[in-house]
Amino acid sequence: MSVAFLRRISTRHLVLLCTGVVAAAIGVTALAIAASSGGPTPPRKPLAVAVRDALRAPVPQGVTARVRFTNHLVDSSGIQGSNPILTGATGRLWATSDGRLRIELQSERGDAQIVSDGKRFWAYDGSSNTVYRGTLPQRHKERAHRTPALAQIERVLTRIGRRVALSGAIPSDVAGQATYTLRAAPRKAGGLLGGVAVAWDAARGVPLRVAVYARGQSNPVLELEATDISYGPVPAGDFAVSPPAGARTVDLTPGHRRAKAEKHSALGFKPVAPASLAGRPRSGVKILRAGALVTYGHGLNGIAVLEQRGAQLGRTQLPTVTIGAVKGQELETPLGTLIRFERGSVTYTVVGSVTRQVAEAAARGL
Repeated sequence: MSVAFLRRISTRHLVLLCTGVVAAAIGVTALAIAASSGGPTPPRKPLAVAVRDALRAPVPQGVTARVRFTNHLVDSSGIQGSNPILTGATGRLWATSDGRLRIELQSERGDAQIVSDGKRFWAYDGSSNTVYRGTLPQRHKERAHRTPALAQIERVLTRIGRRVALSGAIPSDVAGQATYTLRAAPRKAGGLLGGVAVAWDAARGVPLRVAVYARGQSNPVLELEATDISYGPVPAGDFAVSPPAGARTVDLTPGHRRAKAEKHSALGFKPVAPASLAGRPRSGVKILRAGALVTYGHGLNGIAVLEQRGAQLGRTQLPTVTIGAVKGQELETPLGTLIRFERGSVTYTVVGSVTRQVAEAAARGL
C-alpha cells in the first residue's frame, strides 16, 4: 500500500479500506463461510490425512457462488455514509484457477465491487463513487511438485501446533458441500484475535469457509457466506466489468522507496520513537519517503505508530479522544483499536490488536 496514499486518506476511507482488504483476502483464499446446515458430511480423518487429500485433489477450473457478507467488526453507525463492506450485504462471487476474482455486493445505500485478474485489482465503493486501484504481489513460477508425504505434513502441523492450537479436521458442510473444518487459535501473543475457522471441500480441496473471531466471542466478527455454489468454467464475460467512468480514482500501487533510517531530514521532522510504549519495547523504526513507521512489541500483541507530516484527519464523525492537549479520533473494534491525532504539523496513527485503554496509553506516550 502506498504511504503517500495513507497520508491523504480520510479516516472513513481508511476504515473502509482495512475492512475491504479483509473481505478481499477472504474472497481470494476462501469462497464462503457457513455453519453446518444439515447437508452431507465426510468421514472422519486425522488432520494430516485431510490436508494431504486436499493438496492432491484436482483443482476446479472455476467457482460461481451467491454470497452473503456480514460485518460485525465495525459499527458503521458512527461513520458517515454507508457501504456494503461496512454494513454487510448479499452478492455474488466468481473465481478461476488462474487467479481471476470478482466479488459483487449490493445494498440499498450503494454497491461494492472487487475485481482482480491475478496481477492487478480494483475495488469500487458506490457510496462515495470511488475506485481504488493497485497491484498484487507476484509469486515466482514454481515447478510442478508432488504432494508432500504424510510424515512431512505431520511434522509441519506439529511445528505450527507449538504456537497455534489446532482443532483437527472436523466433518462439516458448507453450501451443500461436504467439508472439513479446521479451527485455529493463537496460544500466546495473539492480541485480540480469538482465532479463525477454515473449511475446505472434502472432494476438491477448495477452501469454502473462513471465519474470524475476536477473543472471548463465540460468533465471528467477519463472515462471507455462500448460499449457493457451483463448480465449472466461468465465462470471461463475468469478469468484463469496469467501474463507472466518472468515479474518483485512488491509486494504491506502491510507488515509494524506503529511505535510509538516518535520513530524517527527508521527512521534514524527527520521528518520536520512545524506547517503550504501553509496556512494549520498541522493535523497529522504518523511515519511508512519506512517513515514519515505529513498531513496539512482537506478534499480534504489538503496536504500530505511523507518523506523517501534512496528513489530514478527515471529517468522519468518530468518537473523539483527548491525547495530551489535542483532540483525536478513535475507532475501537473487537479485533483492535485505531487512534489518529495531530500535534503540530505531524499526524500520528496508532494501531494495534489491543484494547482501547492500551491504544490510548500508547498514544499518550508519544
